[in-house]
Amino acid sequence: MRVGVPKEIKIQEHRVGLTPMAVREYTAAGHEVLVQAGAGAGIGAADAAYEAAGARIVATAAEVFAAADMVVKVKEPQPAEWKNLRPGQILFTYLHLAPDPEQARGLIDSGCIAVAYETVTDAHGGLPLLAPMSEVAGRLAIEAAAFALRKPAGGKGLLLGGVPGVPPARVVVVGGGVVGTQAARMAVGLGAEVTVLERSLPRLRQLDELFQGRVRTRFSSAANVDEEVLAADVVIGAVLIPGASAPKVVTRAMLAHMRPRSVLVDVSIDQGGCFETSHATTHDAPTYELDGIIHYCVANMPGAVPQTSSHALNHATLPFGLALAARGEQAMMDDEHLRRGLNVHRGRVTCEPVAQALGLAGVSAEVALGM
Repeated sequence: MRVGVPKEIKIQEHRVGLTPMAVREYTAAGHEVLVQAGAGAGIGAADAAYEAAGARIVATAAEVFAAADMVVKVKEPQPAEWKNLRPGQILFTYLHLAPDPEQARGLIDSGCIAVAYETVTDAHGGLPLLAPMSEVAGRLAIEAAAFALRKPAGGKGLLLGGVPGVPPARVVVVGGGVVGTQAARMAVGLGAEVTVLERSLPRLRQLDELFQGRVRTRFSSAANVDEEVLAADVVIGAVLIPGASAPKVVTRAMLAHMRPRSVLVDVSIDQGGCFETSHATTHDAPTYELDGIIHYCVANMPGAVPQTSSHALNHATLPFGLALAARGEQAMMDDEHLRRGLNVHRGRVTCEPVAQALGLAGVSAEVALGM
């Protein structure tokens, strides 16, 4: 198969769909790889490194889309890219369609076969292609919060870990999955007082065992969320329902009762955000203030550390991408976990949570693939 890698064009997105390491694996398997010139610049990978791995460098994204049977990206396609997709072409990338009806319509109209990293599953019920970026985002969330708490950044002027004789910041993490666990790990490491809210009792037990009493765990009831958020200096939103829009766990009414100049970091913003007052921001302008509360809602947090992120992502996506390159749609028919990643197939939505969120009629992936 001919596999194409365009340069990412989302604002301040420096990751790349395939690293030279991954390209070498594709070419060794007999596939042809086209890489847009400069696609790897953000991770320090020169065009020569891609050529050494067996890729062919082309000048423009249009050439990549025109020639490739499968396009491998990182972030959701932007409007200029929708127009370059064609019927039957496989798109393998993050999509986050539930809060993005315009992108969904663009993919539907293109007739492409869109496979989303974030809904591919594994035998343990996990999301193996979302996990590495969730790990990065969870750790970055605490760095972002620590910076936003500083007075020059508009915060209250509080050091996250405190110092002897002065108490640390109170950090509340809503959601105990991969993002929440990594955020808690970073916050504890910096000396903050940390509480994790989670609805799954088995997960609460795992977190209690993992952190050995260094983190408070509480069941995520509405009353407990209210109590913890209002007393927090930092709230990390780490709620995920695979494929669906994130539920709103913090309302605007709550902001008026929070500690002034506290910080909300919404890591769920790719799925629409889990705070009612969230709207997507960029690394160029990452925060805004509303009702005296600082909001950090960058929609591509891992893009700030593209070397770490790109390599971690490629390690996870490689076996699935190679399967798609080798067998196309048959790969999804053969593998139920890869099939769960199919979000749009030749004009039809094939992910139920996406269809429900957008109010669209959908079909199952099995029906779409003719199984």
